[in-house]
Amino acid sequence: MSIYAAYGTNLDPAQMARRAPRSPLLTTGWLEGWRLTFGEGLPAGSGALATLAEDPGQRVFVALYDLMEWDEPHLDSWEGADRRDGFGAGAACAYRKVTVRARTADMGTVTAWAYVLDAYEGGLPSAIQLGQLAAAAEKAGAPGSYVSDLLARECLPTEL
Repeated sequence: MSIYAAYGTNLDPAQMARRAPRSPLLTTGWLEGWRLTFGEGLPAGSGALATLAEDPGQRVFVALYDLMEWDEPHLDSWEGADRRDGFGAGAACAYRKVTVRARTADMGTVTAWAYVLDAYEGGLPSAIQLGQLAAAAEKAGAPGSYVSDLLARECLPTEL
């Protein structure tokens, strides 16, 4: 069994059903000692990409999926983990896989893997991105305080 720790917009069960249709949700939990942050990667003005960074005392809400071997290459491709040229013209980054430990109420502590942006931390997400992250977290059953914290983050100014 390969357990994938989804965060960001991959918390949305409908999105994961499209990206990994044969991989069931196991449970939700927390990555202790990690924080949700943003890194370089998208064209200027479109917002930074969600990623994880190790940070003692912090935690990130995750959905844990039993990722089937035939779904993994599709998810790798979607996240750019199968290539080094990034997300399109001019992009120089992709996600890489790291091993993490997730704490859950029903399974205890489990070893899983997550995608981490292979780029420098920095930049701000767009307001649209934060709204998508918060909506995905809410759909996955994240506590209201976690969703509120996402929506309260600093973001790029909204163009009128």
